[in-house]
Amino acid sequence: MTDMNHDTWTQRWPWLTGCNFIPSTAINQLEMWQADTFDPETIDRELSMAESIGLNVVRVYLHDLLWSQDSSGLVHRMRQFLDIAQEHGIAALFVLFDDCWNQGAQLGKQPDPVPGVHNSGWLQSPGARVVNDPSNWAPLEKYAKEVLSTFADEPRIVGWDLYNEPGAGGQGSRSIPLLRKAFSWARQAASSQPLTSGVWTEGEVTAVQVELSDIVTFHNYRDVASLKAQIEELRQHGRPLLCTEWLNRHQGSTVQTCLPAFFESGVGCIHWGLVSGKTNTIFPWGSKPGAPEPSVWFHDLFRKDGTAFDPEETALFREYRQKA
Repeated sequence: MTDMNHDTWTQRWPWLTGCNFIPSTAINQLEMWQADTFDPETIDRELSMAESIGLNVVRVYLHDLLWSQDSSGLVHRMRQFLDIAQEHGIAALFVLFDDCWNQGAQLGKQPDPVPGVHNSGWLQSPGARVVNDPSNWAPLEKYAKEVLSTFADEPRIVGWDLYNEPGAGGQGSRSIPLLRKAFSWARQAASSQPLTSGVWTEGEVTAVQVELSDIVTFHNYRDVASLKAQIEELRQHGRPLLCTEWLNRHQGSTVQTCLPAFFESGVGCIHWGLVSGKTNTIFPWGSKPGAPEPSVWFHDLFRKDGTAFDPEETALFREYRQKA
């Protein structure tokens, strides 16, 4: 992107505030998007909850197998999702690849959640085996290029998060070749929206992410002092900043402390989770099977009936949206 594109993007999206979104009826990316389990009614109802507290963006994960299975169907459902989101004043940031959580993704019926276990069914895309085998990247290239070219001029998409937490799951620097390829393929698609991959660790992977990204996105699940320090460090790159993962109530990343810091710094923020559901993200990382509901939720804001976990939090979102 040119500097003018950067300025235009910042003017178009002056303060993004939102959540990582998956409907409460889906355990993972495949269950969210496959034809048999795509759930527009729940998506509509839950995005209305987001709208009610002033959220204006959702970060949403895709999966490469969805494109291989039914590309035209996926395009139709993505457009349907964007239509629903637009009705609630919400734009989208889509994620293409992901190194987090479980390998061995398979199309079709997805497993039931393991009670009490955080993200028991979340899927890597494409998974470590494929990440480490460039001879299997041709379908990934087709997926990345065709998705971005199909939606190249879609004004309801704020950007493309090409690769979530590359190097996670013990991959380390082995994910860098695919990370670089993902950006190369995306550039060839010539989409109008900015490209990014969120900084989540330190070292060689982070350097490549920052090098290649049009806007610098990042994850911070620590306290507000850490958040402020990271924002100041990342400002040195001279590009728009957007936090695409935060909210870890157990370690001081709370709405009460962090939302004011994001607002005061002018940095957009997309916290993890909206409605407690099949992903079990109210439970902490490493939670054990059968764990009781924690008295303090890890992620998420609402129960399925629309009741807020903490009404003070939702009031703060409304307050800062009115200030923006």
